[in-house]
Parts: sequence; structure tokens; C-alpha cells
Amino acid sequence: MSILIDKKSRLVVQGITGRDGGFHASKMKAYGTNIVGGTSPGKAGELVDNIPVFNTVRDAVRETEADTSVIFVPAPFAKDAMMEAADAGIKLIVCITEGVPTLDVVEAYSYIQRKGARLIGPNCPGLISPGRSMVGIMPTMIFREGSTGVISRSGTLTYEVVYNLTEKGMGQSTAVGVGGDPVVGLYYKELLEMFENDPETDSIALIGEIGGDAEERAAEYIRDHVTKPVAVFIAGQQAPPGKQMGHAGAIISSGSGTAAEKIAAFEAVGVPVAKEPSQIPGLLRARL
Repeated sequence: MSILIDKKSRLVVQGITGRDGGFHASKMKAYGTNIVGGTSPGKAGELVDNIPVFNTVRDAVRETEADTSVIFVPAPFAKDAMMEAADAGIKLIVCITEGVPTLDVVEAYSYIQRKGARLIGPNCPGLISPGRSMVGIMPTMIFREGSTGVISRSGTLTYEVVYNLTEKGMGQSTAVGVGGDPVVGLYYKELLEMFENDPETDSIALIGEIGGDAEERAAEYIRDHVTKPVAVFIAGQQAPPGKQMGHAGAIISSGSGTAAEKIAAFEAVGVPVAKEPSQIPGLLRARL
């Protein structure tokens, strides 16, 4: 089983006629993702890799019954793209675009929630349920079907952890890159709950990083609600105080959000923390 996406998910690619949208649409289609259409204003009737193009998401939903969208439009237009998808009835919106202004995300996410939809991203690699569907820019060759759920703030660390899991014979149920911006959609708590309730996920790998308090809150949630084995890696353990490391959300301020504080929070609730990503499979196996 998987969370959020599977073979039945009906995907529309917003910005499909652009360079990135067209390239990744073909990659997702080749993996087996059920892409039912794409959007690009003024280009209705065109085809991209035999995928029909519509002027609007509403047109695509009406003609194809799409329920999921992935966004590859430039940052200045990402807010409108997210809100358009929600307004059209899309239930899962995945925004790959980086550099989206924080206030734009706040406005779009509020609207998405009011419409009863879910958002992943922005500035994220998307998600994959191996063997079923991939929505985003994940390197599919490293993933295998299995029962470990993966949640990550870092795209590249997602790939490193997944590579190590796969090498050790531990496939993945679903892997989700939540994004590294200060404001994003689905985060640790919601995804931990989904994996806890997924009968075919037996363990969870969580990848965090410095900045904010999301990991500390995740530790509290695991203590109170998660019964499955969890192992964690925290990036930025050598970051100087006050230093931004890569992601806009990875900022330590006023003595909070340090790697040491996050590691202590997980260890206090009995969750093992890896010193390096390659240790994640062993930590999970020891608790299965």
C-alpha cells in the first residue's frame, strides 16, 4: 500500500509546455504515472509526449477527472497555479517550483486548506510510491517497492537515505520530500499520521535539518501517537550558530533550532538518531 498517490492517481502537469514541465512529464509517464493531461494557457489541443494540453486546470479536471496536480511554473506564477488547482477541485497539489515568496505560499496554502485539498511543497522534489506512481523529480532508479515510509526536508538527502535503504533490501512504501522553505504544506505530523495508519508501512525514516522547531514537534507526536519504528537523521550538525545552510527554512535563531536540540528531542522519546545517513537502515532493522 502507499499514501497520497498510487496507480489510480490521475495527474495533470501545470506548465507542461515549459522546459522543465515537459521534461519531467515524460519522465513521470515513463515510470508509469497516470498522467491524464497538462496545462498551458493558449495551448489547448497540443500534445506533449502524447499528453493532451488544456488551457486551464478546470478544463483538464472536467475532461479527465484529474485529482492530482504537479506545478512546474516560474515562481512569480506559482501562487496562482496552486490556487487554480485547488479551485478546480484538485485534491493533492505538488509544487516543485523554488523561490516562491513566503507570503505567496501563506496565501495559497490558506486557500488550499479552505478548499479541502492538500499541498506538498513548494521547493520540493515531490513524492513517489515505488512501482505505483511518481509525482515530481525523484530519481526513480534508486527506489524499490517495500514497507519503509520516508519523510524529508532535503531532496538530496532523501535520495541518499533511500539509496542506502534499497541497498540493504529495505524498499519504500512512499517517500515524500516536504520542501525546505519556511512555509510548506504537509509536514511531519500529518505524514507521520498517514504512515502510522498505513497497514503496509512497517517503519519510518525521517530526515530533518537545522532551523525551526518542526522536528521537536515531530518527536512529541511520535511519543504520543506513533507505534512503528522510526529512525532519524538531522542535517546541519556542524553548522555555525546563526548560519543559513542551503534551505530558506534552515536558519537557527535565538538559540533554537540547532541540531543538538533536535537530536536531544528525538532521543528523549526513544527515537534513535543516525550520525550519518547510511546508518538509517541498521537503526530501523534493530527495532523491527
